Amino acid sequence: MASFFSSFFKGESSVLGVDIGSSSIKVIQLKKKRGRAVLETYGELALGPYANIEVGRAVGLPVEQLIMAVKDVLRESKTTTVSCGSTLPMSASLITFISIPPVPDKQIGDVVAIEARKYIPVPLSEVLLDYSVIPKEESYVTEDESSKVEKKGHDVLVVAIHNEYISRYQSIMTGSGLEPSFYEIEVFSSIRAVIEQGMNTVMIIDMGARSTKLYIVERGMLRASHIINKGSQDITLTLSKALSISISQAETMKRTYGLKGGPEYKELTEIITVNLDYTFYEANATLLNYQKKFGKNVNKIILTGGGVLLKGFVDLAKISFQMDVVYADPFGKLETPAFLAEEFAQAGPEFAVAIGIALRKLAELK
Repeated sequence: MASFFSSFFKGESSVLGVDIGSSSIKVIQLKKKRGRAVLETYGELALGPYANIEVGRAVGLPVEQLIMAVKDVLRESKTTTVSCGSTLPMSASLITFISIPPVPDKQIGDVVAIEARKYIPVPLSEVLLDYSVIPKEESYVTEDESSKVEKKGHDVLVVAIHNEYISRYQSIMTGSGLEPSFYEIEVFSSIRAVIEQGMNTVMIIDMGARSTKLYIVERGMLRASHIINKGSQDITLTLSKALSISISQAETMKRTYGLKGGPEYKELTEIITVNLDYTFYEANATLLNYQKKFGKNVNKIILTGGGVLLKGFVDLAKISFQMDVVYADPFGKLETPAFLAEEFAQAGPEFAVAIGIALRKLAELK
């Protein structure tokens, strides 16, 4: 139901990253030492049992139970600070890309607000609106063509979060005794944790319990996103029904054998493959749309989220995408105990979002 790692380091100026997912809560505590991010402690707690359902299942808990769960994971992982940042789920936001005409920088915000009304189905007074201007291609910004670039206007990433979601998470944090200085949509935390500076265009596949998120990232900037309403729990539920076994048994079989069960588990392999084929088909369609729109290829796929830890997932993904597919290694950005390197490598995909939010919080420290 939970796995925890006790703190190896003690000190001041520690920060927390809190990731409340659909099926579990993850926390990461970091401190800064000699310019490096040092891992102090981390923990994960499944939410299913709080609703009397199986571990690994997505669940919608009321605020009071989520507060209880957050307190439990903080206590069991022995965190020592309340200073934190918290993520918000993609489902709580609307992310879109718009183009605006060439205007002076000081007017961009006003123009974005006007254009955003076309995409946001509720009054702007009910949402928190943010935006980021997407940098122009360096190849375009030459001395001879600078005037042409200006005439093209701006491509802008627009993010809107409904105030109700923010209020809900504020209640959870306050009730848990935490003091967040900001909230961030999980995609941006994930990008910070798994993308290296200067990395070519990549796709992040983040498979959670309830859904799978696809992000295409170019030079550290989100350029496309897509949500598939199928996640790792859908595999478990399909196995349970097809094999006439309990959900708990199906989850155990999935985690134990995955796609590596051998001939005696042929039916298990076939069921999992069919489920993943749908996800990979959607991901390939997203890649194709990006390529057609921007005339660029994606060079690598990075896997995050607990669902991608299924045995054989990487091998099937490489066949489907015909490109380099790797697990995210967010712990690689931290200073960690060397003797736990293997454990961190295995846990990395699950903790990418929590590490990303903690790294942003750590950057606030002077």
